[in-house]
Amino acid sequence: MELEQRVAELERRLTALERRDPESPRLGDGDFWALEGLKQQLADAGEAGADGGVLYTGSVRLPTGEQYGWQYGAFTEALFDGDWADAAESFAALGHPVRLRLLREILGGLRTAAELAALDGAGTTGQIYHHLRQLTGAGWLHAAGRGRYEVPPARVVPLLVVLTAARP
Repeated sequence: MELEQRVAELERRLTALERRDPESPRLGDGDFWALEGLKQQLADAGEAGADGGVLYTGSVRLPTGEQYGWQYGAFTEALFDGDWADAAESFAALGHPVRLRLLREILGGLRTAAELAALDGAGTTGQIYHHLRQLTGAGWLHAAGRGRYEVPPARVVPLLVVLTAARP
């Protein structure tokens, strides 16, 4: 039985590979299509893009079925000239494991403070509200009324980008 399952899995994977369009970019295949597009945009920007830039983008479907697409870019010069201390509150809000868990659960469909307070290991109701206030104050959450919370659409992809950047 195990051999049959392995053969079926190999056949499934081979079929999927054969269906791929060889011209379409794929994540993780070593093709730097996004980077090359950014370089072209910077070249087209002339002097403004001379020192380079960064770009983050994403297309996300949450477990709830909601879909988000987002793209943001900035010139390197503007990033270096800005006050990095302005980002401290936003990073601090993400710097607690319970807050990260709350964000994950909210993106997964739990939206009310009562649902979040019922999570094992999330803390007391007072602690939950403290974390929700921290996340709301930093812009990672929005109070949608009647104890309901949501991650603002413009923050879904940036949140996932920050999580991706934090991986070792």
